[in-house]
Amino acid sequence: MKRAYNFNAGPAALPLEVLQQAQEQFVEYEGAGMSIMEMSHRSGLFEQVNNEAQALMRELLSIPDNYRVLFLQGGASQQFAMIPMNLIQEGRPAAYVHTGNWAGKAIKEAKLIGETVIAASTESDDFKRMPSLSEIDVPEQASYLHLTSNETIGGTQFAAFPDTGNVPLVADMSSDILSRPIDVSKFGLIYAGAQKNLGPSGVTVVIIRDDLVERSPKSIPAIFRYETHAKNNSLYNTPPSFSVYMVGLVLKWIKSKGGVAQIDQYNRDKTKLIYDAIDQSGGFYRGVAQPDSRSAMNITFRIHSEELEKLFVKESEQQGFSGLKGHRDVGGLRASTYNAVPLESCKALVEFMADFQKRHG
Repeated sequence: MKRAYNFNAGPAALPLEVLQQAQEQFVEYEGAGMSIMEMSHRSGLFEQVNNEAQALMRELLSIPDNYRVLFLQGGASQQFAMIPMNLIQEGRPAAYVHTGNWAGKAIKEAKLIGETVIAASTESDDFKRMPSLSEIDVPEQASYLHLTSNETIGGTQFAAFPDTGNVPLVADMSSDILSRPIDVSKFGLIYAGAQKNLGPSGVTVVIIRDDLVERSPKSIPAIFRYETHAKNNSLYNTPPSFSVYMVGLVLKWIKSKGGVAQIDQYNRDKTKLIYDAIDQSGGFYRGVAQPDSRSAMNITFRIHSEELEKLFVKESEQQGFSGLKGHRDVGGLRASTYNAVPLESCKALVEFMADFQKRHG
């Protein structure tokens, strides 16, 4: 079997070791006589899977005791609505940092639910950078401040996070969770769709501080209250059981690689190869994001001709590469180098880029 060089933005590459272990356990899990997908989510075996995945998340991110780890459904897109539904308080607006496509979608949903203000925006720079921390104006009475830690489409990433004092900091970390160490205690709520760094699509991780769980108003449906899921250990309704199981395997894999700090260094080594290839191409390739806002997860770049970009994608696919076409909204090229993308794939991409430039430069 020849594995593709997988640079897809999501669903994205999974560790080969994880896929092989899942394959071995696919038909029968732990002597149960059935697949994990067939067993009751109320069974002791699945509760063990659920609890172990939570415990590993706590361990790898050093999550304090006064936070809950929830496994929910609906993706980050559902969180765009659940967060304001649960956290906006009367007379206290929700503040948002506008940094691109995904932040924009979160803002659009929040405006449907309550008063929303923009604490900072880089729209005037075509979202090619993240705002400096000094640019973020947090209203003292804000219900929370929301930011997107990594913009998958634009290829920008926060290098550091603001100190918001008594205002809870909420972060969409869908595309960079567990790719680098973070101080969870700086945040009130962190959420992430699994399909980039944590596992397959279908499950969303929410890490939420206890006092914010208690904000859940009784006026919204039970299924949309964080309190409901916290009280039921993420088992209020039937969970995406296979996806939770896969997240557990990925977390074990991260631990086996030395944890988040080692993964962070590995990611830096990978992305440096590609950014160096762009910067040293004499202008043939051009990075999209401003250098101090460049993402370690999504590398966006252009060639001077759209025809050449189309040819780049076509030839790369013929050479076994997948996912190098930029997002349909912005065009260009993009290599997503999430945790499970091997260094060897990045080296192969750099070699392809050099060869392509030699032939078409």
